[in-house]
Amino acid sequence: MKRSFALCLSLCCASFALVACKSGKETPTENAAAAQAQPAKSGKRTIAYIQKQGDQQYFVDQAAGAQAEAAKLGVELKVSNVALDSNLAVSTLETMIAQKVDGIAIVVPDQLIGPQVIDRAKQAGIPLVASDDGIADAQKNPAPFVGFDGTAMGTEVGTKAGQLYKASGWKASDTRIISASKQDLSVCQDRVNGAKKAFLEASGESGVKVIDLGTQNTPTDAQDKTAGVMTANRGVKHWVVWGCNDENVSGVVTALQNGNVDQKDIIGVGLGAYLACKDWKAGKTTGMKAALFIDGHDVGAAAVKVLADSIQNKTPLPPKTIAKTHMVDSTNWEQAGVKCM
Repeated sequence: MKRSFALCLSLCCASFALVACKSGKETPTENAAAAQAQPAKSGKRTIAYIQKQGDQQYFVDQAAGAQAEAAKLGVELKVSNVALDSNLAVSTLETMIAQKVDGIAIVVPDQLIGPQVIDRAKQAGIPLVASDDGIADAQKNPAPFVGFDGTAMGTEVGTKAGQLYKASGWKASDTRIISASKQDLSVCQDRVNGAKKAFLEASGESGVKVIDLGTQNTPTDAQDKTAGVMTANRGVKHWVVWGCNDENVSGVVTALQNGNVDQKDIIGVGLGAYLACKDWKAGKTTGMKAALFIDGHDVGAAAVKVLADSIQNKTPLPPKTIAKTHMVDSTNWEQAGVKCM
């Protein structure tokens, strides 16, 4: 009896130890194996696209591109415009989670909500991509990203501006550069910093003073802020302009022209081309000499595609999906496919 009791006790303890071990935290290998064991998604898939500033042309195009790709893939798409309201972005995310969407693409109004956004999607088991503006979790791990390479975009803009400046024959002493952007947005800083470096290399001129103009990335705000810059720089004859987006450059160029600066004394290089093309389309002379064409359709379509692939085929989301860009001017913008507002 003693031997039988001891054997029973030994087996019970071993069983208890096994259960206790299994009930603890799973290892990454176990989590990965469990994920692979889940069946592929079947039936109608639903993807949410949460956008900031959804009324801007770029984001209108982005939503259209996403809708077209969703229709092609048989995906239901829910697009939400949260403007620049971070609280609305978070509450909309919660609504989409409650509606049990299968994937989420988000353009955050403020990158500071990144950890909260990533954590909630992870808790809900929903794949998420950051569109346009990168976000990271509390440990600084970036979310999968779909959009443009900010530094590369700025480099193209700065190179074009530098080439045009060099060809103009202007002097550094009576020239100023206005670099307009939302200064707390990292993607904007990637762009304008890339432009500064590339301008120096392309122009070979280190003496041109750069004025960093903080804006809300809207034409009206950029235009209003430029008035003060002009007042403080009355002796300046020539202006080079770049910014985070077409809204900034368009606003600054408009303000300069309204302030009686001749278009021939302005080198504006936009980023987007959807506003830069307005004067080109009308056949007007303008300080907007060129623009980097970024197509929102491409980003919207790419975001839907990578999410749909992940949902349907259980494939990992790619860390980065980068869309292409093209430099355009008044002579070739239509052939490049720019859709003018």
